[in-house]
Amino acid sequence: MKKRVFLFLTFLAALAACESKKNNADNQTDTTATSANVTNDWKFGVALWTFHTFNFPDALAKVDSAGLTYIEPNTFHKTGPELKDSLILQLSPAGIEKLKNLIGQKGMKAESVYIVGDSTVNSWKKQFDIAKGLGAKFVTAEPPTSMWDSIDSLAGVYGMKVAIHEHWKGVSQYWHPDSVLAAIKDHPNFGACADLGHWPKSGINPLEAVKKLKGHIISVHLKDIAAFNNPELKDVPVGTGVVDFPAIFEELKNQQFNGHIYLERDAEDQPSNLPSVMQTIEYYNAQLGRLQ
Repeated sequence: MKKRVFLFLTFLAALAACESKKNNADNQTDTTATSANVTNDWKFGVALWTFHTFNFPDALAKVDSAGLTYIEPNTFHKTGPELKDSLILQLSPAGIEKLKNLIGQKGMKAESVYIVGDSTVNSWKKQFDIAKGLGAKFVTAEPPTSMWDSIDSLAGVYGMKVAIHEHWKGVSQYWHPDSVLAAIKDHPNFGACADLGHWPKSGINPLEAVKKLKGHIISVHLKDIAAFNNPELKDVPVGTGVVDFPAIFEELKNQQFNGHIYLERDAEDQPSNLPSVMQTIEYYNAQLGRLQ
């Protein structure tokens, strides 16, 4: 049994090494293709949690109304009547293919997926399969400390990165940027998803956190909060709270960040979050105009 486990891990390591070389080559190609103004390469979209009170097709309709291309689905989203309202993580490969086709029909791209795995490698593998099936290039997740090595190896095998997400203190082990850096160390397939609205709940200045994670940020969750040090608060529309977005956008530009920026709402506005999404799009475009 031990021999078989050893051989399996050796196989994973070999695949990861090969994929790492490929990713490095791809990254070099991407760097060469980067625009003179890196903000032109930012992929602006929406995390589908923003519309979590709607099923998947209805959520896509909201995104379509907002005119956005990039989406970040999550594996716990309900899929609608055609798929018996199952969660995405419960779908068969055929069901995942139907979702992928639906996304494509809307002219959208799911280049990342927020996944929740438990304490087993099989659970994580299943959700990597789902992300890959939807066309994702990376996953957003909060991997357990005990599984860092296994999940890093899996990411290498799948040719995907893991953007570590940060909930607030008391909810997530990744509430502080130092804990994200600890996970990234010696794990080449790990990076960071900078959640700008969650950090203030733990008393963390988002600008300082972004600076600390320089060179490791794969994606950004764009949200705002009304005050520091209050984990009970729901987010507020971007640009109306305490987060210094002009300084953060400037810092991201200086870091030559060229990844995905997903606006996200946790609050549940009525009848939907679409008006605040439109407000955020207008604010984002105005801020980027100042960086040109």
